[in-house]
Amino acid sequence: MDIINYFTTHHAQLFYVLAGISFIVELSVLGMSGPLLFFAIACVKTGVLIHLGLISGWETEILTVGILTALITVVLWKPFKNFQNLGGGRDNSSDMIGKQVPSVGEITQTSGHIRYSGIDWNARSDSADDTIADNTQCVITAVEGNIMLVKRI
Repeated sequence: MDIINYFTTHHAQLFYVLAGISFIVELSVLGMSGPLLFFAIACVKTGVLIHLGLISGWETEILTVGILTALITVVLWKPFKNFQNLGGGRDNSSDMIGKQVPSVGEITQTSGHIRYSGIDWNARSDSADDTIADNTQCVITAVEGNIMLVKRI
């Protein structure tokens, strides 16, 4: 019961605790998807406003969290999603990159197959204007999921 009394008299600390819990849940459970991150930032800002004495009273504080959450979401949603969708470029970690393999059928920018280690793999040409004919030696330049990007040797 002491903690309840503490938070009823120290509103700013309650909002800081809410922000901390929201950050932890966002990072550990949701994987930086956004909603709790924006709420946590709004809670921190509201706590600062309470400490500065600019707002007081539960109604005003909760309204401020709601308004700040909406504003922060509007401002940061698109940049945050763009940051998440950067992707970091091509995956160069596969041991298949650099291997020479024969094509199985024609390989275009959109589809095709190669044979590697006795298995036919989905492949596509690494360059837009290059079509690789059947049974042509290729080199794997990148891996995107289960599709090998290849170019003619």
